[in-house]
Amino acid sequence: MKYLLFTAALLCLLPLLHPAQAQSAEEQAAQKAWMDYMTPGPMHEMLAKSDGEWAFTMTAWMSPDAAPIKSTGNAVYSMILGGRYQQSRSTGNFMDMPFEGIGTVGYDNAKKVFVSSWIDNMGTGITYMEGKPDASGKIITFTGKMLDPTTGKDYDVREVFEWVDDRTHKMEMYSNMSGQEFKTMELVFTRK
Repeated sequence: MKYLLFTAALLCLLPLLHPAQAQSAEEQAAQKAWMDYMTPGPMHEMLAKSDGEWAFTMTAWMSPDAAPIKSTGNAVYSMILGGRYQQSRSTGNFMDMPFEGIGTVGYDNAKKVFVSSWIDNMGTGITYMEGKPDASGKIITFTGKMLDPTTGKDYDVREVFEWVDDRTHKMEMYSNMSGQEFKTMELVFTRK
């Protein structure tokens, strides 16, 4: 499927390489749609403001009534692929084990939503979420699914990401594994 989309995009962009050929109105509209889709805009610029090195403190809860588990770590954010996505690389320790994670956040110009993917060394799956900002533009609420390896079934997750100020942002994660949502994680990031 991804190769089909790449081919379609390439075909729409070919007239840019050979502008002497006349284009139909349909071809021009398709070309414009692909150009709009692939061009970074204000939402990508907003993400880029977080580029740099961050330290974080994490508090996690394994169940609603469990005692919190605390840890610390570091994250590096950088825009990639011509400013279209922001990649984060996180390292730290969690439950006396080394922790590593890679996230990608972008803004889908066609869907008008933020998109997020996450992988780490605490599992072998990929978490994908989509979200929209609130009216202030400082809080994005993402929703998606994660796998519970004990049951083999997906469950709903919600992530609230907030830019508190230029030097601080916060992420809260909520899970709904048994029909009741509870807070599973809170990270507070401070710019180094």
